[in-house]
Amino acid sequence: MKLNEISNVRLISQQIAETKLRPPKEIVGWMGAIQAQDFNMAKWAIGIRQNKAIEENIDAAINSGEIIRTHVLRPTWHFVSVDDIYWMLELTAPRIKSFMKSSNKLLELTEKILTKSNLIIEKALSGSKHLTRKELVAEINKAKIATDNNRSGHILLNAEMEGIICSGAIKAKQTTYALLQERIIKPKPLIKEEALFKLGVKYFESHCPATFKDFTWWSGLSVGDAKRAMQLIKNNFIPEKINSEEYWFPNAFSIPKKFKESVFLLPAFDEFLISYKDRTAAIVRDHHGKAFSNNGIFWPTIVVNGMVTGLWKREIKNDKVIIKTNFFNHKSKVSKYDLEKATEKFGSFLNHKIRLI
Repeated sequence: MKLNEISNVRLISQQIAETKLRPPKEIVGWMGAIQAQDFNMAKWAIGIRQNKAIEENIDAAINSGEIIRTHVLRPTWHFVSVDDIYWMLELTAPRIKSFMKSSNKLLELTEKILTKSNLIIEKALSGSKHLTRKELVAEINKAKIATDNNRSGHILLNAEMEGIICSGAIKAKQTTYALLQERIIKPKPLIKEEALFKLGVKYFESHCPATFKDFTWWSGLSVGDAKRAMQLIKNNFIPEKINSEEYWFPNAFSIPKKFKESVFLLPAFDEFLISYKDRTAAIVRDHHGKAFSNNGIFWPTIVVNGMVTGLWKREIKNDKVIIKTNFFNHKSKVSKYDLEKATEKFGSFLNHKIRLI
C-alpha cells in the first residue's frame, strides 16, 4: 500500500465511505469511542457514519442511555457505547486521576473536598434525576464549596472517574448529568488484560491502518500498557511497512482495488484526523495549522478523495442551514455535484434545507 492510499482505507474502516452499521449504538461501539467535546458536531460524527441518519435518532440513543458521553481515554469528552462504559472507564480512569493530582492541588481540591462533593452530587441526582451542569454546580455551592477557576470542572471530572456520574438525557437542548449506576446496570468487571485486548481490537479494526504510536496517542494508555495490548492482539492483525512505519490491519481486511470519488463534510474533532498521532496521510503538513491548532482545537473539514482540502462552517436560520466552504487551494478540483450531495446529507440529518455558498 502507498502512503496516499492510507486515508482512503481509513474512510472505509471508520464507516464514513461505506457503512454497514445503522443504530447510533452500533456506530459508537464499532469506533470504540468518538471524541465529543463539541456536542452537536459529535452527533454529526455519528450521523455521517450512518445511512439516512437523522439527529433525532441520536438524541433518542443519548436519552435512553444507549450511548454515554463522558471523559475517558486521553482524557476528553467521548461518546461511548453503554456496553463499553464500565470496562473502558475502569481501564483508563486510574491514569486520568493520576494526571489530575497536580491540578487538583493547585486548585486546593483536597480528597476531603472531593469526597464531600461526591456525596452532594449523589444526593442531588439520586432517584434518576438528570441535572444540567449549572444545576449541579448550584448544589455544590450550597455547601460553601468553591467552584470558580474551573474547580467545578475538576469536581465533576473526578466524579466521572469514580464511576459516580455520566451523561443524562438532553433537557431543553442542554446536556445533563445522571448517576451512572442508576442509568446503567454494572456488569461483571473485566480483568485488565481483557480490557487491553478489547480496546486494542476496537481501535485497530475501526481505525486501520494505524501504528502503535497512533494507538498510544488515541487510547491515553501508558507506553507499557499499550505495548501489552499490542502483544495481546497481534494474532488478530497483520503489520505492513509503509515509508518505514509499521501499520496494522485486521487479518480479514481486504483493500479495495479502486477507490470511489468522494466528498465528505466532517465535523470538528472528527476521529478521521484526531485519532492519529501522525496525520500526514490525510492532510499535507503545510495545511496542519489550518485544520487544527497547537492547543488541540480541530475545525470542521472538507475531505475530497481521502485528503483534507478545506474547511466548512454552518449557520442555522429557522429551517435552513447555510454552509460556507473555504478551500485551502482555490484550484482544488471538487465536483459541484459531489459537494452538494455531501451538504444535502448534513441537511437531511438536521431536517433542514441547505443553502451552499
